[in-house]
Amino acid sequence: MARRIVFSIIAVGLLAATAPTLGLAFNRPAQSIARETSHTPVLSQKSVNDIGIPIRLRIPAINVNSAVEPVGITPGGVMDIKENQDNTAWYKYGPRPGENGNAVIAGHYGWDHQKPSVFTQLSKLQEGDKLYVDSDKRTTIAFVIRKSKRYNPDADTTAIFKSNDGNSHLNLITCDGSWDEAKKSYTNRLVVFADRT
Repeated sequence: MARRIVFSIIAVGLLAATAPTLGLAFNRPAQSIARETSHTPVLSQKSVNDIGIPIRLRIPAINVNSAVEPVGITPGGVMDIKENQDNTAWYKYGPRPGENGNAVIAGHYGWDHQKPSVFTQLSKLQEGDKLYVDSDKRTTIAFVIRKSKRYNPDADTTAIFKSNDGNSHLNLITCDGSWDEAKKSYTNRLVVFADRT
């Protein structure tokens, strides 16, 4: 039986009146990964008016091709995430991927019945790897990995959700480290920072 693992990371100032945390559940089965091809045009930096709602995330370097579901904040004050371990979750109260600022997509981590969750291999991404977000407007936004960073679960992570540099970023979040049985959580949080190309 899969265990439900809750993960939290402080995200100060996501909304004016709140400081929610991210809540993720892990260790459910993942389906096989679909191929990475797309038939949608890649948007240039200037095509901001064409940005739609993200519906698919593709990361060829780690064979991710997953549906993206918009999520908000739970009554407990954490970033929500859907149950499906194959899908990713976009924080809908922040920018859309491709808009100026930090868009955030979270994904499940871990294994169940010998199958990986969508972001189990996220730590293997390297600087320069590409990722793509497809929208409901049949367009694709391309991003390039800048860096990865591990956080303590209680760290101030304002910078993950907010940016004032006038550029478009996409930050991917999942768990990392070893399993802490007492806390029913992993010891680290992994954030992969990407910039629009």
